[in-house]
Amino acid sequence: MTQYKIAVLVGSLRIESFNQQLATALTKMAPTDFTLTPIKIDDLPLYNQDHDSRQADPVTRMKREVKGSHGLLFATPEYNRSIPGVLKNAIDHGSRPYGDSAWGGKPAGIVGVSVGAAGTAMAQQHLRNILAYLDVTVLGQPEVFLHERPGFFDPKGDLAPDSKVFLQSWMDRFAGWVRQHAS
Repeated sequence: MTQYKIAVLVGSLRIESFNQQLATALTKMAPTDFTLTPIKIDDLPLYNQDHDSRQADPVTRMKREVKGSHGLLFATPEYNRSIPGVLKNAIDHGSRPYGDSAWGGKPAGIVGVSVGAAGTAMAQQHLRNILAYLDVTVLGQPEVFLHERPGFFDPKGDLAPDSKVFLQSWMDRFAGWVRQHAS
């Protein structure tokens, strides 16, 4: 039986990040043949093309971890109707130098939770556009635009029962997507 390694990238640095809590909750819902591993992106320098020929250690570590995965899970908040800079910075580093992208050919899923009523719909659309260019095959349906409200997470950070049912359904679909598209 194949053990699928999923690289998890969270676009929020906040200590009590809702998206980090969501990623953690999804990790607990993964099938037994899946291992979801958080990828550290808060230590990456700002992307500068001048450094493509000599990437910093945190960049080479991140790229190695992403390349070693069978799939990707992005959990992103929405900042000003787009993805956070820290996530875009990680994506840019992972795609460079030209011809050495860590992203290409990977199946991916995108989720997000926000206090805004629209959830993270615009950020996810921007992220889908970026990932399409990078040859990442993103699960289209169901989409996960979650609205965080009191009781969405319990005091331990676990999901409320209704959200848990929906997200388990999404995780099952994502697992099938990865099994179908992983190389």
